[in-house]
Amino acid sequence: MQLYRIKYLLWALLLGLPLSVSQAASMNDRVLAARDAVQRGDRAKLSKQLEAVRGHPLEPYVEYWLLRLRLEEAGSTELRDFLSRHAGSYLADKLRGEWLKVLGKRQEWDVFDAEYPPLVQPDQESTCYGLQNRLRLADLGALDEARPLWFVAAELPESCTPLMEQLIADKRLSTDDIWERLRRLLEAKKMGAAKNTAAYLPVGQAPSAKTLEAVVGNPVRHIALLPDNFASSRQGREMALAAVQRAARNDPAQAARLWEGIKDKFSAADRGYLYGQLGWMGALKHLPEALGWYALAGKAPLSDEQVAWKARAALRALNWPMVQEAIEQMPRAMQAQPDWVYWLGRAHAASGRQEEARALYQRVAGQPNFYGNLSDDELGRPIMLPSKAQKPSAEAVNAIAALPGIRRALALFELDMRIEGIREWNWTVRGMDDANLLAAAELANRLDIYDRAINTADRTQALHDYSMRYLAPFREHVEPKAKALQLDEGWVYGLMRQESRFITNAKSVVGAKGLMQLMPKTASWVAKKIGLKDFHPGRTNDTDVNVTLGTNYLKLVLDELDSHPVLASAAYNAGPGRARRWRDVKPIEGAIYAETIPFNETRDYVKKVMSNAVYYSALFDGQPQSLKTRLGTIQPKNGNDKPKTEDLP
Repeated sequence: MQLYRIKYLLWALLLGLPLSVSQAASMNDRVLAARDAVQRGDRAKLSKQLEAVRGHPLEPYVEYWLLRLRLEEAGSTELRDFLSRHAGSYLADKLRGEWLKVLGKRQEWDVFDAEYPPLVQPDQESTCYGLQNRLRLADLGALDEARPLWFVAAELPESCTPLMEQLIADKRLSTDDIWERLRRLLEAKKMGAAKNTAAYLPVGQAPSAKTLEAVVGNPVRHIALLPDNFASSRQGREMALAAVQRAARNDPAQAARLWEGIKDKFSAADRGYLYGQLGWMGALKHLPEALGWYALAGKAPLSDEQVAWKARAALRALNWPMVQEAIEQMPRAMQAQPDWVYWLGRAHAASGRQEEARALYQRVAGQPNFYGNLSDDELGRPIMLPSKAQKPSAEAVNAIAALPGIRRALALFELDMRIEGIREWNWTVRGMDDANLLAAAELANRLDIYDRAINTADRTQALHDYSMRYLAPFREHVEPKAKALQLDEGWVYGLMRQESRFITNAKSVVGAKGLMQLMPKTASWVAKKIGLKDFHPGRTNDTDVNVTLGTNYLKLVLDELDSHPVLASAAYNAGPGRARRWRDVKPIEGAIYAETIPFNETRDYVKKVMSNAVYYSALFDGQPQSLKTRLGTIQPKNGNDKPKTEDLP
C-alpha cells in the first residue's frame, strides 16, 4: 500500500468519516468491482455493487456509471434527481453533458433547452447541438458562431454537420471556403474529413477518394504524372498544390524544385500560399532558404503556425527586422502572448529602440515562466522568489479535506484511478481564492500527492508559496547523486518536475517510467553502463534505482553535448541525435536554440525545465538567479562532430 493511502485513511479517521480502515478497504474493492462491471456493461453486477458502497466517498461514481449505462432509457426525473443531489459537482456536469448529447441526437429540444444553460464544460459535440437548438429558435447568430468550426483542420462531430450544411445552403460558405477547408485537412492528413469535405464541392470539381489518397500517399509521383493540362481545372491545380505541400513535409528543397517547374501555371494568390508552405516546412528543418520562401509568399495569409515559424526562422538568422515583421503579422491575441511580447522587445532593442523594448519587457517581467524570466534579465532584475505566504492553519487544511469533491479525489487516488482523481481535484479547486488554494496544496503535499500540490500552488495570483510550487521531495536520494556526478541539483529537479511531477509510479503513453521517466531500453543500457548490480526492468520504478539511472544518463548526455544543460535537456526529451542536429552552423543564444526546436513538446519542455531550474536554484541557494546566464550560447555544429558514446540511446 502506498504511503499516501495510509495517510488518507488517517485523515478519514481524523475527520470522523463513518468508516473503519477495514470497512474502507472492503468498500474500495467493491468500487473497483463496479468499475470492472461498467467496463463490461454488466448492469446487474453494477447495481449490486452500488448497494454495497453506500456511504463511501465514491458512491456517486458507481451511481453515475450505472446511469451512464442506462442513459438511453433513463427518464428525465431520474437523471434530474442525480443532477440535483450532486449539483455543482464534476460528475453532475459530466452526466449533464452526456445526457444533452442523447437529447440532441433525439431532437428533444424542449428538455435540451432547459438543461443546456447549466452545463459548465461543453465539448464540441454538445456545443453544436446547442447551436442547432438556437437555430431552431430562429437565432441566426448561431450560424455566425458555427462558421469558424468549418476552418478547423479536424473531423467535426455529427452534431455539427447540419450547421455546416445550412451554412453552405445559405451561401455563407462559398466554394472557395470548401477548398480552403480541404487544403487544411490535406495539410494535416485528415483523410476521412477531407473526403467528406470534398463531397460539398460543385459537381465535377470534387476529387475522388483515390485521387486524395494518391496526393497524400505519394505526392512526388502525383506531381510527376501531372498531365500538361492539369491547371485547366480548379481540381487539378488544388491537387497539385496539395502534392507539393505534402512533399515539402519530407523534403522542402525537393518540393521547391518540383514547384519551380509548375509555378507559372498558378495565380499569384496560389503562389503565395505555396511559398508560405515551403517557408513553414523549411523553417521546421532549419533550412536557410526558409526566409527566402517566406519573402516570396508576400502578403499571402499565413496560419498561426506558419507565422510563428517565420519569426523563428528570422531568429535563427538574427534577422531582427523580419522578426518584427512576422510578429506584427500575427493575430492580436497571439501577439499578446509572453513569447512574442519578449521577442518583439528584442527586435526593438536590436534596432536601437530601447524605450519600446523596455515597455514590452515590463509587460511580461515578473511572470514565473521562461519569458518572464528572460524579460527580468533584460531589465537587469535578478530573479528572486516572492515573499512566502503564511502557512495554512490546520483548520483551513481540514476544511479543504472535508469538501466532498476533495474526498472523492483522494479516494480515487487511493484506488490508483489517477486520471479521474486529477479531474475531480481540478474541478473542486477551480475558482478557489489564494488562501484556499494554498490550503489544498498543503493537503496534497501532506498526502504525498505531489503533482496536485504543485498544480494547485501554481494557480495562486497574489499569495504565493514557491517552496510548494517547486517541491523537492526525495532529496535524500537526489542530492547525493547530483553531487557525486557534479550535476546542478536545481537543474536535475527542474527536469524531474517536468518529467513526472514526482509521481513515483508515473508511466507515459510510450512506456517511460518513474520519477525521471526512463524508457526500459534506456534504463537497461544505463544499468549496464554503470555496472548496477541485480537490475531488472521491474526495478525501474524504485525511487533510488530510478534516480540513480536517470542522473547517470543525464550526466552522460551532458558530457556528450558540450556540457550544456539546454542541449542536454533537449536530448533527454527527444534524443541526443536530434539535440545535436538542431544546433546552427554558427553560435546562437540558448534562448534562440530553445525557441526554434521543431518539436512542440520538446520546445515547451526545454523552456520549462530551464525556468524550473532557476526557481529550484533560488530555493536551494537563497541567491538571485539569471535564466539568460544559464541558457548561455550554443556552439555550432560541424562536420567532424561525432558522438563520443556511439550507442548512447
